[in-house]
Amino acid sequence: DVVALGRIIPLGDIVSVATPSGAGDARIAELKVAIGDVVEKEDVLAVLDNLPQLQSAVLSAKASLRVRDATLAQTIASNQASLGEAQALLERSQATATAAQADLVRVTSLLERGITPRAEYDRSVAAADEAQRDVNRAIATLSRYAAGSETVQADIAVAEANQEASRAEVARATQDLERAYVRAPDAGTVLDIHVRAGERPPSDGIIDLGDTSQMTVEAEVYQTMIGRVTIGDPVTISAEALKKDLTGTVSAIGLEIGRQSITSDDPASNTDARVVDVIVTLDAPSSELARSFTNLEAIVRIDAGRVE
Repeated sequence: DVVALGRIIPLGDIVSVATPSGAGDARIAELKVAIGDVVEKEDVLAVLDNLPQLQSAVLSAKASLRVRDATLAQTIASNQASLGEAQALLERSQATATAAQADLVRVTSLLERGITPRAEYDRSVAAADEAQRDVNRAIATLSRYAAGSETVQADIAVAEANQEASRAEVARATQDLERAYVRAPDAGTVLDIHVRAGERPPSDGIIDLGDTSQMTVEAEVYQTMIGRVTIGDPVTISAEALKKDLTGTVSAIGLEIGRQSITSDDPASNTDARVVDVIVTLDAPSSELARSFTNLEAIVRIDAGRVE
């Protein structure tokens, strides 16, 4: 047998859940879970005291967006109203110009027959010219508010740009709101909680999670013996705290040699040995029995060489 020290861990090891990036100096306002609770991915584990501030930012951004929406609608309505006024002005100017032209024709005829004085003719010509200038001005005004004109496009483009900026601000504020929540990165069981409400979150994580539906054992095999271990080898695990020995099989062998991190109580033991991590997957009955013993130190006996 290959004998090694090991520790019982959940599948994938223990995950220390930290506060979200950008939470700053926020403190814990409320814990949503207790030790032993089973959580799903994205469940809220804790709420930080920056939540009211971030919620206020979202409300402010949404209010600004409503203002931008109203400004855009007002700009479109104003342009449409100006377009209607310009069309009405053009129609009046054209009617006036038509009447002035008709009067000029009449006065010209009278002048040719010597019935009206020259001064009347000059007045009629001036009135016709002024009426035509009014028509030209009305056409120019109408062109400013016609669909596709530079003036209309510029006004609407500015309003739309402001609207898009406000939408982006709402999206950013909504995303920032997640800084107030500590969520589970994956499904698992709450193994330990390292903080209480009102405290500043520690840098090494506030809650430990683990997938205890499948328990495993991490064994540290000496580098001189690792060559005898093969995937699928049967394994027996024993510890004083266990009612009976656990059984499983080797499911993974590490690719890197490192320093020993699991040590026994024997003061004469080698604490600077070079080892390779070996993962043992427990069978269903053993996994159920080991569920309450995360991080328990155990003796691992690998029946090496049984798998061809």
